[in-house]
Amino acid sequence: MRSPATSTFTQRLTTKSDAPVSLTLPLTAEDRTRSRHHFETSDGQVVYLQLPRGTILRDGDLLQSDDGAIARVLAKPEPVLTVTAQTPLYLLQAAYHLGNRHVSLEIASTYLRLSPDPVLHNLLIHRGLHITEEIQPFQPESGAYGQHQH
Repeated sequence: MRSPATSTFTQRLTTKSDAPVSLTLPLTAEDRTRSRHHFETSDGQVVYLQLPRGTILRDGDLLQSDDGAIARVLAKPEPVLTVTAQTPLYLLQAAYHLGNRHVSLEIASTYLRLSPDPVLHNLLIHRGLHITEEIQPFQPESGAYGQHQH
């Protein structure tokens, strides 16, 4: 049985804070979409997130608890498929096809990254793309109405 949460984090800091970061909170991409949940910090402490519904956390975000503690969100490495192509057009076409399937997708200028899925893996191979199975931080786009931090 888990011990009770040491801190309840209720807000994401929107401005730079000079307060010292006391905890690191490694979270997968799916974890970063959960606004009310118990998580474990990198040093094993249990904390509770009680953020506004719909909050999507990004790597590097700072959270503040009711007792003033500051935690830094870390994109936890997880299994992913990294997609590369011989030409930018092939990569754009792959992003189009994956978008039509509403796949959570990390988009970079030289690669696409998605959660492992055998059907999508086969689709991408069939289209002539190169797929690498990796363990990497996964930072999918937050969607058309999400917050961009580029």
